[in-house]
Amino acid sequence: MSRPRILVINPNSNRLVTQGLEDALKPLGFEGGPEIVCETLADGPYGIESEADVDSVAMPLRRRIESDNHSAAFVIACYSDPGLHLCREGTDRPVFGIAECGVLTALARAETFGVIATAQRSIRRHIRYLRQMGLMDRLTGERPLNMSVAETASGDGTLAKMIEVGRTLKEEDGAGAIVMGCAGMARHRRPLEQALGIPVIDPTQAAVTMALGTVQFSHH
Repeated sequence: MSRPRILVINPNSNRLVTQGLEDALKPLGFEGGPEIVCETLADGPYGIESEADVDSVAMPLRRRIESDNHSAAFVIACYSDPGLHLCREGTDRPVFGIAECGVLTALARAETFGVIATAQRSIRRHIRYLRQMGLMDRLTGERPLNMSVAETASGDGTLAKMIEVGRTLKEEDGAGAIVMGCAGMARHRRPLEQALGIPVIDPTQAAVTMALGTVQFSHH
């Protein structure tokens, strides 16, 4: 019997982000467990940085998921959770959004949380989502790096900037945990957590962990 597969879709076309996801998810692979496959949405924008970018990948994501007859679960690896409900409508298999999973994981680790965003203009979109989830009373703040998605994935100064913003969220805003608000930040989770001394949640790791549990229990 073949192993069940969890398909992790990076909705932007930056393959460096997908490589970062693969590296961040390696600790979740284990012998006999579900296969974790990361895939780039080739026709997506290079970075999802606006509402137009979010909307543009919703239907391609749904088509990709609907055409997949092999995966046991799907993860949409973008912190805006583009097309999440649209994709759930198109399949009877579980679909996880990393923003939803990342925040829920943070709430299991601390009373309050803060979010590191890539850019200021992303924050309004994220806040609207958190308001819809009814979680604004647990959010202490969201602060931007003012970098592009590509820069967070490849920039040499990204970690130092994340530590600076993370310390502000912790010391000034009172965050008990930090959620990294972009899939491109994946490789910085561990050093950021070591620097800050509080839980740091990589939302893609959080989503795939939830998917792993769901798939394992459904097969055993």
